[in-house]
Amino acid sequence: MTISTDSTVDLRVDEAKLEAFMGQMIGHMTGGAVCLGVWLGDELGFYEAMAGAGPLTAQVVAERTGCNERLVREWLDGQASAGLVERHDDRYVLPAEHAMALADDTSPVFVARGMNAFGSMFMDIEKIKAAYRGDGALAWGDHHPCLFAGTEWFFRTGYRAHLPTEWIPALDGVEAKLRAGGRVADVGCGHAASIVAMAHAFPEAEYTGIDSHEPSIRTAGERVAEEGVTDRVQFQVADAQAYTGTYELICFFDCLHDMGDPVGAARHAREHLAEDGTVLLVEPFAIDGTDANQHDNPMAALLYHASATICVPNSLSQEVGAGLGAQAGEERLRQVFTEAGYTRFRRVAETPMNLVLEARP
Repeated sequence: MTISTDSTVDLRVDEAKLEAFMGQMIGHMTGGAVCLGVWLGDELGFYEAMAGAGPLTAQVVAERTGCNERLVREWLDGQASAGLVERHDDRYVLPAEHAMALADDTSPVFVARGMNAFGSMFMDIEKIKAAYRGDGALAWGDHHPCLFAGTEWFFRTGYRAHLPTEWIPALDGVEAKLRAGGRVADVGCGHAASIVAMAHAFPEAEYTGIDSHEPSIRTAGERVAEEGVTDRVQFQVADAQAYTGTYELICFFDCLHDMGDPVGAARHAREHLAEDGTVLLVEPFAIDGTDANQHDNPMAALLYHASATICVPNSLSQEVGAGLGAQAGEERLRQVFTEAGYTRFRRVAETPMNLVLEARP
């Protein structure tokens, strides 16, 4: 194929490459539409209504959820086309394995509610465009509230599955300190998903949730009350260089890269560690080196785009504006902590979603 752009230039196009690329684009568009369908399914209770119920007609799903039958049928056919539900004649089944990801919010693989975060990216498009055309800044608190709920659920299942049983035990001597009543600070705690996971597993310890976003702190208070752990949790509305107290363990869960001054945040943490204290740093999974990360990290495309619309704009809205980004990688994070005065830094665990790192003075 030859595409003429003007009288003097011809761009010769490889037909096979074009066809392959368009197939790739259709896949991306399909994924976006399916994510919207998953968000709807969670919000409207479709998955919950179908979980464990066997084959159901669209009419029954609509009756169970109080929704319009014609729209429910169209949604079910879309879900069946995407392989999320199965269609047998005129009935639809949510397989047990799929229900774990879509219907059971206590499951370690539940992802449906995390789709709120994707929704916020679209709803905030005008603010994001303004950031790109301006100084790059868009503060966390200026996003649509769906981002806060989506972020909670995007990471919550992983924290509950791995934090008490794998990540804390991998830290040098920390589990024993928590069982002996140690003090824990969770910096950038958001809706307290990480605090709840630790407070259930190590009830002897004392926890302080710290976040500069006051609405998130209010929600965090509701979460710990719902979970019955208020007796061991308190909160401070403060940024990463303003909180008080001394702690055996200071945690940064998927938030250091969002901060304007990550070195300053790490330095402040060092100043508030008890003797022989530890920093637990959990960051989105990344491979060192942009080329290797883009080629070998299956999460890279997702996390770079999230970083470009949420994480880096948030960092640029703060003092220093380091713009570390959600794909910084272990070696860049090591540099941050070395500059902040730490002498020990190591990877203690990883998942497909996260790098889990330990820093000590």
